[in-house]
Amino acid sequence: MTVRRLGIAKYFVAVTAIIAAAFIARPAAAQFSLGSPGGPQRLSLGAGAFDITPNDHHPDSTTQGLFAGEYHFGDVLWIISPMLGFQVSTKGSTYLYGGFGFDINFTPNWVLTPNGAFGWYERGSGTNLGSAAEFRTGAEFSYRFDDQSRLGVAFHHISNAGIGKYNPGEQQIMAVYQLPLPW
Repeated sequence: MTVRRLGIAKYFVAVTAIIAAAFIARPAAAQFSLGSPGGPQRLSLGAGAFDITPNDHHPDSTTQGLFAGEYHFGDVLWIISPMLGFQVSTKGSTYLYGGFGFDINFTPNWVLTPNGAFGWYERGSGTNLGSAAEFRTGAEFSYRFDDQSRLGVAFHHISNAGIGKYNPGEQQIMAVYQLPLPW
């Protein structure tokens, strides 16, 4: 793992710990809630960067533009919301996936959504992730408007979890807008 990757990982862990500590230390009257019962199904659109911590030892590992779309089914299984999605990079890499997430509501408007997914990755001329089968884990931090649309930032890690001979993993960051669907 390169120094650059370690720096990003340490930064992400530090920011997550600070956010968690800030909300744990809050008074009892300001508690958070889990899930978004009665929330609408949503279409999520995002744009950002894929492989933001390229591996210096592999020439195909380069930062690329990223575009994504997801369909969120709403809270179907208690607080769990299933999703289906796709991503495409500016170097032709594609990733089709399905997974689950859940909302942590810090206020009526600020929402953190940790999520995990499993899917199929095609390299194109982009980063070699070592396997077609890849796992994605991460979170989205967003502001929920009164009309139930959301605007936020998402950070994810994609890895084959060691099921391939080669497992460099990659990190990505995106700006995300979610539209509530009327059905």
